[in-house]
Amino acid sequence: MLKIKNLSKTYKTGDTALSDVTLEINKGQLVGLIGPSGAGKSTLIRCINRLVEPTSGEVWLGDVDLAQLGRSELRHQRRRIGMIFQEYALVERLTVMENVLSGRLGYVPFWRSWLRRFEAEDIRRAYELLDRVGLLQHADKRADALSGGQRQRVGIARALMQTPDLLLVDEPTASLDPKTSRQIMRLLTEICAERGLPAIVNIHDVPLAQSFMERLVGLRAGTVVFDGPPTDLSEDALTEIYGAEDWNTMRPGDDDESEGPLDVERAAEVMA
Repeated sequence: MLKIKNLSKTYKTGDTALSDVTLEINKGQLVGLIGPSGAGKSTLIRCINRLVEPTSGEVWLGDVDLAQLGRSELRHQRRRIGMIFQEYALVERLTVMENVLSGRLGYVPFWRSWLRRFEAEDIRRAYELLDRVGLLQHADKRADALSGGQRQRVGIARALMQTPDLLLVDEPTASLDPKTSRQIMRLLTEICAERGLPAIVNIHDVPLAQSFMERLVGLRAGTVVFDGPPTDLSEDALTEIYGAEDWNTMRPGDDDESEGPLDVERAAEVMA
């Protein structure tokens, strides 16, 4: 379980990105973060794994307060948190398999990671995960030869290689077309259900979030202004989150069963 208590972030400029955010995320629960640009959604995700340092508050993953850890212990605990990025954060010149195996960087000695030497069990699991995300036949391709949807699937497999207790997903569909976006959201939903894995998903597409998330948290100016199931997301709630607008035309899209920026160094810091 993830417990966030009175989490706040104020930058040196005096701008407040988060203000006393308190949330609990249970095992296997998918939570969608919605809200306008600048509402604090990405900041909240990055404060959880401390890519952004919170100003105050607590972030409990199980019985560990991540907000209070020193650098060495934080590195150890980050292995429990899988991160999936909007811009994939893959090493383009490496193969799909090598990118997936990089999810084990926090578990192997430096010299093994430098030489890209991994245990046989890690390699077996990587093949298993590539099969699960539908990319087994692309294992030996370079990452820069893949489509956007395929790259995002590699990112999902890489995060799962950490055997995480929590997934943080930052705008996973922002660079994808509508059909591929639904496929990626469906894959995330299925994987979290299979593994009892909680996930927080920062997502701009509200109808897509309504279709796939079981709980939505709406942020406005760094404050939680909505927390509930998608069925409770009324026009009044949307106005509270985003401001006045005609919300009558916004509806979740029809399901479709057919297939179809963060730099790499920062991604490696999270995984290491």
